[in-house]
Amino acid sequence: MALSGEKAVPQPLERRTLYHGQRFDFELLTLPARDGAGTREMAVVRHGGACAILPILEEAAPGRPATLVLIRNQRSAVGKTLWEIPAGTIDPGEAPHSCAARELIEETGYKAATLEPFGRFYTTPGLTDEVMHVFVGRGLTHVGQDLDDGEHIEVHTVRADEALAMIEDGRLMDAKSVIPIVRAHAAGWLGIAR
Repeated sequence: MALSGEKAVPQPLERRTLYHGQRFDFELLTLPARDGAGTREMAVVRHGGACAILPILEEAAPGRPATLVLIRNQRSAVGKTLWEIPAGTIDPGEAPHSCAARELIEETGYKAATLEPFGRFYTTPGLTDEVMHVFVGRGLTHVGQDLDDGEHIEVHTVRADEALAMIEDGRLMDAKSVIPIVRAHAAGWLGIAR
């Protein structure tokens, strides 16, 4: 159902795959120009989706904020090691919940007793059709990391108030991590006055 004022998006006149990769494709779209008299091209990334998990190691208690599991992940695309929550790409045919369970163990070494869906969002709709499915992991048990080849990830436990301070001062800049932490704070799950 369209929202009031929402306009239909022009459909591509032509699609051409420029690169077919293991996790995503680059596609060149030929679209009608705004004036309708010509065409324009746009390159997009076609992505099968991903999951991010907000792992809550210790629930908030009176006078004590929740404790989260964060990772330090080497990211070659930006040339930095970033603070993040665990996340990963959904394999073909894999359900988002299964991906979340797998990635949580791989990247942090923790298994969740419960994984609750916590929304989804487009990561960068001007560039890609990737949808990020977010889960909250609770009842964590340490079972050991199982990193993929090429992953360089350190696991850290961080109090929720410190995680919010890291967002505020720019130490934590990863959008797929910022959104769930801020939403969990707004929901009152982190035990910090709003």
